[in-house]
Amino acid sequence: MRKISDRIDQARQERFVGRQAELELFHTALTAEEPPFAVLHIYGPGGAGKTTLLHELARLAVQQGRSVVLLDGRDVESTPTAVASAANAAFDAAGGRVLLIDTYEMLDGLDGWMRREFLPQLPAASLVVIAGRQAPTAWREDSAWAELTRIVALDNLPVEECHAYLAARGVPAHHHDALLAFTRGHPLALSLVAELYRHGDTAALGDAPIALDVVRLLLERFVRDVPSAQHRQALELCAIAHTTTEAMLATLFDAATAYTLFAWLRSLSFMEHGPYGIFPHDLVRDVLEADLHWRNPGAYAELQQAALVYLRRAARAAGGTEVQRLRMDTIYVNRRAPGMRDFFVWDAADTVYAEPAAPEDFPAIIDMVRRHEGAASAAIARHWLDRQPDRWLVYRTTGGELYGCMAQLALERATAEDAAVDPATAAALAHVDANRPIRPGEAISHMRYWMARDTYQAITVAVNVTASNCVIHWTSTPRLVWSFVTMANPELMAPHFESIHFHRTPAADFTVGERPYGVFCHNWALMPLTAWQIDTRHADAGLPPGLDAVQPAVVLTESDFTAAVRLALRDFTRPDLLADNPLLATPLATDGTVPSLQEVLRDAVAALNQNPKDARLYRALWHTYIEPETTQEKTAERLDLPFNTYRYHLANGIDRLTAVLWRRTRPHTP
Repeated sequence: MRKISDRIDQARQERFVGRQAELELFHTALTAEEPPFAVLHIYGPGGAGKTTLLHELARLAVQQGRSVVLLDGRDVESTPTAVASAANAAFDAAGGRVLLIDTYEMLDGLDGWMRREFLPQLPAASLVVIAGRQAPTAWREDSAWAELTRIVALDNLPVEECHAYLAARGVPAHHHDALLAFTRGHPLALSLVAELYRHGDTAALGDAPIALDVVRLLLERFVRDVPSAQHRQALELCAIAHTTTEAMLATLFDAATAYTLFAWLRSLSFMEHGPYGIFPHDLVRDVLEADLHWRNPGAYAELQQAALVYLRRAARAAGGTEVQRLRMDTIYVNRRAPGMRDFFVWDAADTVYAEPAAPEDFPAIIDMVRRHEGAASAAIARHWLDRQPDRWLVYRTTGGELYGCMAQLALERATAEDAAVDPATAAALAHVDANRPIRPGEAISHMRYWMARDTYQAITVAVNVTASNCVIHWTSTPRLVWSFVTMANPELMAPHFESIHFHRTPAADFTVGERPYGVFCHNWALMPLTAWQIDTRHADAGLPPGLDAVQPAVVLTESDFTAAVRLALRDFTRPDLLADNPLLATPLATDGTVPSLQEVLRDAVAALNQNPKDARLYRALWHTYIEPETTQEKTAERLDLPFNTYRYHLANGIDRLTAVLWRRTRPHTP
């Protein structure tokens, strides 16, 4: 009985054209008594037609009576067990197996296992075809595999194959030349052209120099004719989110509409499918996202918020490595922010994950620290592994190899001995005691170590894993007040940490051996989780002025408000420091800018001078903070007051000013 899958295969065959050299190479290996190679590597950029070619190779292999398995790296868990099970379950006992693996970059963490363990145990007559975006450098350099591997770079289609493709998709011949000049033979662009014809748009499209411009112009035409505004909004959400599900669409639309829109999105030729949802081709994503961000930043922010609401809710309900993936997806949604854009590997496959360190991992962790930071730092790491083994994570590739590590130390549990051993702990605790000592039951975390085994703190996928697990820790630790982060090169990551309101804290810096380390920290009492967000202002220098993201008003507790006022007075003449004060996000600062906050503070202090009883408080505040002397001793001299009397007036002035400002943010307070 004929099945739907047969109709799908027939449609693919009818639309497939070209790639004759690749087909002949594969056919030669299929029909040879002893294949000239065991592995055929096909690589090329997104949209080059790798998936389409693999389906045609699978069809040819079946015609030759071979047992065929087609795996997609997006659809199988990236572990040796899952891949081996998926491959072997579909093979019969015959020796002539053909294994085709698509989207191999998603299985990058298994590359060594593939070469050393899995593929060598297949029957000698087996053929393996691997398609991915990266050139298989390791296979070239592996002497055992070099002779058994053929590598093919997939490029744009030649002219005659383009004509054949357009004809197969029903595009009239008299349009071919103009469209070939327009698409340059880029397979995805050709597919989009055919999509336009399928929707009845046969207008001449002109010329464009590169593939991205081709895709942009094609998408402009396609999006212009989508069925409704809801369809367009769903498509734009796909461009912002890493992957999109029907459940995510339901955060914007009712359940029935979400179902209809998801089905429509799945039908689009440039939409790809993975184990966690659907997503547009990379070029399509870039064009849709950049256009919306420039054209309607308000709508962009609304879709961002919809994606974040869904992802945060899903993360709270998830467990294990799924939480890490969802937290990284929340970071991905904010990738255009200037403090995020250049500090992550956005196209990294999910090839590395974190899990609690086991005792058998400890020697490797100590060796890793010693190699990158020296013997003195390794001795401190050994101390913390003994004292707080539960606060260490190891990073592993999906092949099980150790990739890196991190430690989130609980400094509220630190002892005098810990502070004596680790200068980072001593400096952080001194900063806490000097600024906001913790109360019983409150917590302090310090990301004391983090690194990749081979690349240390370079911007690799280790940054992704570190960031996602930091977010998990910061958002799930009860009564967390202080978070510290140690960086070997603080200048490199400073823009990123400033964007997430982790501020450079020289008072917490330290030296181990002869090597200095920089520290960033966040005070959750001043900016709690309810107010904490990535700073997306000036997210694109090419945007028209005045398109900064609007920050929502923040409601602080009275104690947090008091601490914020004291901090604002201290930083009044330092706009760079005042820019991070939580009062900026309250109704007190009318437009959320530093000048507006300075004006409020200046006017409030000046208002105290209107009451003769408060004039002494005004003078103490004004000459300490608004127009300060170099020291408080000099301020007391200027006011002709004993130092203790001056300090008494200053303390009362701060209390009076804080009370006035607190009432101003509470309009219903008598």
